Amino acid sequence: MNRHTKINGLLLLLVAALAVLPLALGLGDDEKEPFAGADAQAETAITEIDPGYEPWFSPLYEPPSGEIESALFALQAALGAGVLAYYFGVRRGRRQGERLALTRREGDAVTGRPGESTAREA
Repeated sequence: MNRHTKINGLLLLLVAALAVLPLALGLGDDEKEPFAGADAQAETAITEIDPGYEPWFSPLYEPPSGEIESALFALQAALGAGVLAYYFGVRRGRRQGERLALTRREGDAVTGRPGESTAREA
């Protein structure tokens, strides 16, 4: 097992531990809504500090239910993940293409004829 595989395995275990430990240790059991979003928690804290607080502005679109709001958030996250995956895929493809082109150029230099290389192409 090489160094990168070990690091990736440790990072995967760390992420899994961060996801499972709060559930296993029962963190948030004393709260009414243990997995409320940051917006809801901030609203609760502001209301406790200053009950007469009025927001500066209102949202442009208020979803009719929490389920639709969650679905829109999941869609936003999926689109972001898709954009990131596309970017990293293109970047990796370019790197592989550059490596292949370099291998072909080196093969052309060895044989003296373009298009014929001695190196195996992946």
